[in-house]
Amino acid sequence: MTALVEKFLRIFARRGRSIILAYDHGIEHGPTDFMDNPDAVDPGYIIKLAREAGFDGVVFQRGIAEKYYDGSVPLIVKLNGKTSLYNGEPISVANCTVEEAVSLGASAVGYTIYPGSGYEWKMFEELARIKREAVKFDLPLIVWSYPRGGKVTNETAPEIVAYAARVALELGADAMKIKYTGDPKTFSWAVKVAGKVPVLMSGGPKTKTEEEFLRQVEGVIEAGAIGIAVGRNVWQRRDALKFTRVLSEIVYGGKKVVEVLGEVK
Repeated sequence: MTALVEKFLRIFARRGRSIILAYDHGIEHGPTDFMDNPDAVDPGYIIKLAREAGFDGVVFQRGIAEKYYDGSVPLIVKLNGKTSLYNGEPISVANCTVEEAVSLGASAVGYTIYPGSGYEWKMFEELARIKREAVKFDLPLIVWSYPRGGKVTNETAPEIVAYAARVALELGADAMKIKYTGDPKTFSWAVKVAGKVPVLMSGGPKTKTEEEFLRQVEGVIEAGAIGIAVGRNVWQRRDALKFTRVLSEIVYGGKKVVEVLGEVK
């Protein structure tokens, strides 16, 4: 295990597992994501939620970080992002440097790659530069690994998710965020091929029911992942604080969904 992996675990998994609050959706999906819970449009609300719910970290783009971050929760600055308005081959390039992220108070940086895209070479090349900078500034690098484009027809197919995990490992990730395959058995293979790199499940779109998402989280923990990086499935719910406390019982406490389901009904 490298020093930067150990640093990631020390900062973002101090209880042995990790729940990180993702909030880079404003650029990725637009403000429609905030309509289910209008409070969520205010980054100040997100900071307060992260602090009160005891999240291990929060993910912001640079503009949100420089205007709202208050140091109360460890910060991950997302270095790249794209809009949903673009309709070409998937590509997301950096809009912030590692040095700038450090100046904003970041304890880690994040970067998305789209293996399978016609532009994967460009993102891989940029990630290599970012990795060198991250090592220089002693900052863990978290890779969002989402295969898209090319031959990818199902982003959550077990073989595609496992490939995503392996690519992140081989490109130098100190932690990774990948999609859930849908069951713990196949997801455990993705965790295995990730090697020594801690795996976080990408929370994805808000599920129809609380139970559906809780069962995903239960499966992720059973598969050996370190935790989850979740956004919409928390702050799109009006009872976000209460729901996060139930999530914590599963992630940190090792409880099963059947044991906590009554708390979200």
